[in-house]
Amino acid sequence: MEKHSIRLPNKFDFHYHRVFNQDLDLLLAKSDLKEIELDFSQVQYLDSSALGMLVLMSKKNEESAQAKLVIRGAQGNALDILEMANMAKLYAFL
Repeated sequence: MEKHSIRLPNKFDFHYHRVFNQDLDLLLAKSDLKEIELDFSQVQYLDSSALGMLVLMSKKNEESAQAKLVIRGAQGNALDILEMANMAKLYAFL
């Protein structure tokens, strides 16, 4: 099983958009991709654009790799926001 991880920054917002999309496009191009893990352990802040990036990631994944999507290490306010946005419908939480 080919698993890849993306470590997210302390502040996950629009300023991270370009890097996030580049990393995602590189990952989704891999033919052996089975799981994408988003490492939220350092994230203390995320905004609505970050939520939008997560939804877009889910849609792109559905159209191509269909890998398992995982959020690992979310805590505090970041976890609260992810739960309020119903991200558990798109991502497994670990």
